[in-house]
Amino acid sequence: MHTFLHNKFKNNIFALLKQNRNTLLAVSGGQDSLCLTKLVCECFQNYNKHLEAVYIDHQWQKDSVKHIKHIINLTNQIKVKLSVYQIKDLYFSENLTRVLRYKILVRHAKKYGYNQIIVAHTQNDKIETFLHNLVRGTSIEGATSLTWTRQINKDISIIRPLLNFKRQEITWFCRQFHLPTWSDITNYNYNIRRNRLRHELIPYLKQYFNPNIEEALCSFLDISNKDNAYIKENVVKLYLISKHKRLISLNTNILKQQHIRLQERTLQLFFQYNFNKVINKITLKKIMAVINSRNLIKTTLYSKNLTIQNQNGWLYANFTTTI
Repeated sequence: MHTFLHNKFKNNIFALLKQNRNTLLAVSGGQDSLCLTKLVCECFQNYNKHLEAVYIDHQWQKDSVKHIKHIINLTNQIKVKLSVYQIKDLYFSENLTRVLRYKILVRHAKKYGYNQIIVAHTQNDKIETFLHNLVRGTSIEGATSLTWTRQINKDISIIRPLLNFKRQEITWFCRQFHLPTWSDITNYNYNIRRNRLRHELIPYLKQYFNPNIEEALCSFLDISNKDNAYIKENVVKLYLISKHKRLISLNTNILKQQHIRLQERTLQLFFQYNFNKVINKITLKKIMAVINSRNLIKTTLYSKNLTIQNQNGWLYANFTTTI
């Protein structure tokens, strides 16, 4: 039996997934993951060269061993190979666990030659991520961080084919096909900020501000994503025309002709591309002050292990490593 969600999934995945690639599927016992697993197995049985599931156990729950057995039974039923990782140290930080999950998935993909990692993020996850980043103070880049695809390196990409699936639709799908979902008690731990957003803030906004708040935020994020893509294109163009042909340097005279936000993002790209470093707001502000200073004398700026020189219209940078 095929449903409207099967059709929606096919339309999404055909645009995202490359054929005849080894594909890794991140799984859990939750409804989003089970919905994704069923759709992948039913819609694309012969589409991928090789498919493997990976489950990561954070050991937050006392019955985590039962949870693992549950996942093993599920993957055995659909005849998909499963790898299980158990994290020995307990991390209760959302950011740490998220970073650790992705590190494990990418490392597994590199080790066993997988090109695509499919994860079960939904439309609700996109909204929650936006609100979570917003209250922490973010840019348009951070606001639109949860996208359909994310290129990790030239060989591996992360794919989110459920990003336009609503939580209500997935709940209906799991009930329709009697999928054995496993309730994660940590989803109701209000010490985790995302749970407060899900169970308190969003319902509050729906009740008192806009009953269609989720659709409104999704519309805003779609527009912001297009704006961000346009800005990125111009940042890359500015970087290419302002970088030195041989040295690790930027032409500040060219930079200063552009909008201040383009200057800042070009500097961020410069440090990320050349040093694989993300510069913080304070350092970025200092560099901008040096670039836009009317002082024509050579200026040297030191920030931790970063040395920056502004000389003769060129910005030079160097990172020193300490032993």
